[in-house]
Amino acid sequence: MNKNLLENITNPIDLRKLSKNQLTQVAKELRNFIIDIVAVKEGHLGASLGVIELTIALHYVFDTPNDLLIWDVGHQAYGHKILTERRDKFHTNRQFNGISGFPKRSESIYDAFGTGHSSTSISAALGMAIASNIKGDFEKHHIAVIGDASIASGMAFEGLNHAGVSNANLLIILNDNAMGIDPSVGALKNYFTNVKLGKKVRKNNIIEALNFNYSGPIDGHNILAVISELERLKTIKGPKFLHIITTKGKGLKKAEQDQVKYHAPGKFDKTTGEIISTNNDLLPPKYQDVFGETIVELAYKNEKIVGITPAMPTGSSLKLMIDKIPTRAFDVGIAEQHAVTLSAGMASQGLIPFCNIYSTFLQRAYDQIIHDVAIQNLPVIFCIDRAGIVGEDGATHHGIFDISFLRCIPNLVIFAPLNEIELRNIMYTAQLGINFPLAIRYPRGRGTITNWKQPFSPIEIGQGSCISKGEEVAILSIGTIGNKIIKIQPNLPKNKFAHYNMRFVKPLDEKLLNVIFKKYKTIITIENGTIIGGFGTAILEFAAKNEYKNVTIKTLGFPDDFIPQGSVDELFNNFNLSEEQLKKVLLNL
Repeated sequence: MNKNLLENITNPIDLRKLSKNQLTQVAKELRNFIIDIVAVKEGHLGASLGVIELTIALHYVFDTPNDLLIWDVGHQAYGHKILTERRDKFHTNRQFNGISGFPKRSESIYDAFGTGHSSTSISAALGMAIASNIKGDFEKHHIAVIGDASIASGMAFEGLNHAGVSNANLLIILNDNAMGIDPSVGALKNYFTNVKLGKKVRKNNIIEALNFNYSGPIDGHNILAVISELERLKTIKGPKFLHIITTKGKGLKKAEQDQVKYHAPGKFDKTTGEIISTNNDLLPPKYQDVFGETIVELAYKNEKIVGITPAMPTGSSLKLMIDKIPTRAFDVGIAEQHAVTLSAGMASQGLIPFCNIYSTFLQRAYDQIIHDVAIQNLPVIFCIDRAGIVGEDGATHHGIFDISFLRCIPNLVIFAPLNEIELRNIMYTAQLGINFPLAIRYPRGRGTITNWKQPFSPIEIGQGSCISKGEEVAILSIGTIGNKIIKIQPNLPKNKFAHYNMRFVKPLDEKLLNVIFKKYKTIITIENGTIIGGFGTAILEFAAKNEYKNVTIKTLGFPDDFIPQGSVDELFNNFNLSEEQLKKVLLNL
């Protein structure tokens, strides 16, 4: 039996002591190590399995961390983390107080740049390479590893465009597996597919036209071939581009066969790859599925409805519409800015676009929301998925800022449903016809109602509602976090606390608020978002504008900080927003 090599590798220095012929064994051991832990602890699986040979080759050939290595997005960096002094901590990956699921500069000197969102690696690596030139260091190497889905994003092209006219010692590696989270889409993906198939495109090679020294495509799982090409490229100055072909999920048959599901499969059997099933038959639906099923239901009746998502058809459940009404549902790839302005163009011509974007990714299209939608007052319907805390993906993925950055935009209406029925009804209301842009924010995870497919009912814009009456304290909630108050209400002093589901952050229901402020001397606001600039701030502004000076207002939400990784329950508890913590806060009033 061969001696285990991986257990003796603490960092790349140890790796470089091995012979090239031993690296195939290291690759096998590294794959098995990742599979063993992710099967139990969960995480992003397929992307890391696909770049095992590349990861080993990069650290074997280059002098990391002195040479700078950047993993675009970072889903694929598990092998990198294990080889760079974090093997013994890898079981804490994505857990509260554990190591991050993405590269993080504060975590390791080997993480040259923090990632989590796509298409940033080329610009960052170019910036580092220019910095090296300015400092007179012309030997340092700067490597960006980017996938074929990420490289189609506008920001990646901006970086390529600049790098091609520089003398930067920059190597861009295209990890081409025809996958993002879902299958890659678009003309560039088709181009790279033709390159892989050996079709006659080399005379018009896009990358060479941008002044890069292009090589490939090569088999990214042939570790000796990858090492040989990396060693050759080390001797070439200026911008270089290596095209490698890999298989997402490589080494686990089930992950290779179903690359979408095994991107982040949850718990699975490490031997067979079978996902450990849970019985969800009696559980409430996920909010993404409420959106997906509802838009299909509405679109069958209203031919003006279209659906748009930037590369998240499965995660957003827009894939239900793509499968059933493909001529009116669009996956535009990792292109949030394009998705928003595309929706604006559609709206300008009388269509009813439902633009579905995760909250954390909507940040990438802020100018388009203001310039192309709000200034022109176009009725684009933003369905903002994963709003609020999302869990183990951490600071780069929490959707806690959207209320704050959207609330200041004129013309834009912001709605947060309490439950599945309100989500269905606001979607129904919007497609009846609105003359303003509308943002609907809802969280990751499941709702609270199993019998949620109720007949549609229109919602009056800007109107909140009273859930329960009380005499001393008014609790104003926005969105699904209000269900926590509903749940703990029986354990609070009878008749003390009133609870209002405000539903609209903008416009506020000022008629209802005037009634509340005249009756109650203590008001609590609660939101699944940042306190600064959020719903609670809107209530404080209302109080100041209307000169309610004798009312105490306490705002509950997330503080002025980047919220770490951890389960949703752990994070709610840590920031005093769990049911138990909320009960303590309210009982102490």
